[in-house]
Amino acid sequence: METKDLKESKTSNIIVDKSLNKLRGKEYFPEKLKKMNEILAKSGLPDLDKLK
Repeated sequence: METKDLKESKTSNIIVDKSLNKLRGKEYFPEKLKKMNEILAKSGLPDLDKLK
């Protein structure tokens, strides 16, 4: 695809930086993650059918 074609395209082009792969699988905020899991265990996820 030429540069001209990219400018005329009606779709978005997203380029993902491959250096982000080194961050995959790491937990950066374990305290917040633990707290959020506790909140979800108590309240649960919202019923999406009721939101429609």
